[in-house]
This record gives sequence, structure tokens and C-alpha cells, in this order.
Amino acid sequence: MTDEREHLMILNDEEGDLTVMLTGDLTLPQASALHRALTELPTNRDARLDLSGSGRFDTAGAWVVARARQRFAAAGHILTITGANDTTDSLLGAVEDAMPVPATRPKPRTGIGARLDGLGRAVASGARFGMALTGYLGIFLARLGRSIRHPGEFRLTALVHHCHEVGFKAVPIVSLMAFLIGVVLAFQGSAQLRQFGAEVFVVDLIAVSVLRELGILLTAIIVAGRTASAFTAAIGSMKMREEIDAMRTLGLDPAMVLFVPRILALLLMLPILGLIANLMGLFGGALMAWIELGISPAMFYTRLVEGTDIGHLMVGTAKAPVFALIIGIVGCHAGMQVESNAESLGRMTSNAVVTAIFAVIVADAMFSIFFAQVGI
Repeated sequence: MTDEREHLMILNDEEGDLTVMLTGDLTLPQASALHRALTELPTNRDARLDLSGSGRFDTAGAWVVARARQRFAAAGHILTITGANDTTDSLLGAVEDAMPVPATRPKPRTGIGARLDGLGRAVASGARFGMALTGYLGIFLARLGRSIRHPGEFRLTALVHHCHEVGFKAVPIVSLMAFLIGVVLAFQGSAQLRQFGAEVFVVDLIAVSVLRELGILLTAIIVAGRTASAFTAAIGSMKMREEIDAMRTLGLDPAMVLFVPRILALLLMLPILGLIANLMGLFGGALMAWIELGISPAMFYTRLVEGTDIGHLMVGTAKAPVFALIIGIVGCHAGMQVESNAESLGRMTSNAVVTAIFAVIVADAMFSIFFAQVGI
């Protein structure tokens, strides 16, 4: 049986064998018609594709033939190519090698073993991440000690610049946040304490909450959102542009140039921002207590001095250097993990913010447990 389709092939069916003979040029103009014709071939048996009568042959024709072979292979049969010269056979082989291979997803594992495996991998990954952050802390301390021994290598201009970026520019948002927190504490505290006639104790509530916990904690969270992302974006962009490799080529230590000024600026500025947050929180609480409860500023000040231990302020201030180290190290580490693409930069910037905020909250919880155990 012989049938002509699109003037490109002849089908012969002899003794149950399917033979397809292609004629004419097998190039891009004929690729669509040839592909349609080969798609209509039955794939329920092996077949033979004869190219001895074909003319010109380019990559479009080779792709059509390769797709036909894939269809037969997917159906469990073989499409044999015959009559091809060396050039055609070489081109067909090159196109088949370049054909995309569909990825086969492994069957997901289920059961208690798979769950334990996932848990173990997560724990191991977390341990590696913690060790990496510890390593960056060691690098910072080593370079800081080196800068003390060799003051000429310390970059004072960079430190002042980062102090301005980290500290001075963060004052408005930190002040507003702390002021509103003080207002909320006074308002909510007055609503509850008024039921017991203990409105004056709202001063103690505001003082202890702001000085001991909320002032420095919320300040660190805001700084983590601003600064960890800024550190990661700046260092990651330099890594993408191979500027860090250029530093090493010029004999400059990236840790001394990039890490020390940034982390040291955080160590200097976060305690100051925490004190500003404390003052604004107390001011907001005093203002709301005056409006809501009629507690005058003089009475608020007197109650604050008489009923609040200075230890609450010291506890809050002691947390600032630890929070600063966490934020700075997480931001610098994430920046150094950026690869040579924008998607990696965005991912690591987001990870740095989330990790820094999470680590700050965990550290604050550990501080609270420690101070409660020692009775401070």
C-alpha cells in the first residue's frame, strides 16, 4: 500500500512491516507539514524510516525525525533510520543529543523513615548554618584584633559612614515605633488597672516593659529589617560584580574592608538606638497616662524614679551588643552566599532578614530565662 502525504513521504505496508520513505527537501519550510504527517503514523509496531530519497536536510528536519523516534520509543517500539548519508546521520545525532530530556521526579518517600530522614537533614543543615555563623564571628573578632594591633589598616571613614547609615538614619523610625508602643501600653494598661483602682501602677508597667524588654527588642527587630537586608544587598552585589575577587587580587582582605566597619558600627549604634527607644517609649506612655488617667508628668516622673529599679535599664542595655553581633554577622554571611544572579541576591536578602529577626527573638528569650534564673 502506498500513500503520499504533503509530497514528502510514501508509506509502504508489506508483510506487516511499516516502511516510511521521505522524499524531497527536509528543511524548515517543510518541517510543519512533515511533523503533522509523522505524528499521524501508528506507533503500535516497529517502523523503518528511509531517507535515501530525501534532498536537503537541516536541523528543522532532523528535529522532526528525532521527535518521531521519541514517539515510537515512548510507545515501546523502534523507528529505524535507513538511507542516511554521513552528513545527515551526524546532524541527526547532534540534534538528538541536544533534545531536552524530561526530568523524572523520584517517587516521594513516605512513612516514619522518611520523616526521620527529613528531620535529620534539617537538624544537620541547621547545625552547619550555626557553625558557619560561628566561623564568621571568629573572623570578625580576629580582624578586629588585627585592626587594634595595626591601626593603620582600620578604615575609620567606613566606620563613620556605616554609623550614619545604621544609627542616625534609623532614629526617626525607632523613635516613632517606641513612642507608639508606649502609648499602646499606657492605654491598654489603664483599661485593665482601672478595674482595680490601681491606675498608678501603669507607670510601673510601662517602665518595666519598655526598659527591660520592648525597647531594645523592637529596636533590634527594626534594625534587623533595615540593616541585615542592606548588608546582604551591598555585599551580595559586590560579589555578583566580582568586586570581592578584585579585592583579593589587590591584596585587600574582604573581611577587614567589609565586615569590621559594618558590624562595629552596629555594636556602637544599637545601644544608643535602644536608649532613644526607651526615652520615646516612656514619653509616649507618660503622655497617654496624662490624657487617659490624669497622671501628671511630675507624678509620672516621681513614680518612675521611686518604683523602677535601674537594673531593668541595665538588663535591656546588656542585650544590645549581642543583638548587634547577631544582625551584623547574619547580614554579612548572607551577602557572601550570594551567587552570580539576581534571583540569588533577592533570596539571600529575604533569608537574612528572617534569620536575623528570628535569632534576635530567640536570643531575647534566652536572656529572659537567664536573668530570671539569676534573679535579676
